[in-house]
Amino acid sequence: QVQVVESGGGLVQPGESLRLSCVASGSIFVIYNMAWYRQAPGNEREWVAGFTAGGNSNVLDSVKGRFTISRDNAKNTFYLQMNSLKPEDTAVYYCLVDLATSGGTRRRGDYWGQGTQVTVAS
Repeated sequence: QVQVVESGGGLVQPGESLRLSCVASGSIFVIYNMAWYRQAPGNEREWVAGFTAGGNSNVLDSVKGRFTISRDNAKNTFYLQMNSLKPEDTAVYYCLVDLATSGGTRRRGDYWGQGTQVTVAS
């Protein structure tokens, strides 16, 4: 069994910062990649940040210069540092982890967390 849990969301004022965390745990053999997505009310879920196959980070154009993605492989933990937050960043932020499970039969698949709410308002 695999669990993906996000944390770190909250209510902040415009211009403030938050750091989101995503922890993958359970029967994990290997993590191939991960990404952050977000979904605002009435909108489709959109990709925000992730890593390329070569390990470089990449972020959505609208958050470039403000959001940074990082990872701690030893802890199966991923971070999204969000600075200079704007009201339009308000959304539920989700972590997606591409991994293979451990055990007798290794299965590769995408696992989503439950999301963490980020609200930016004055």
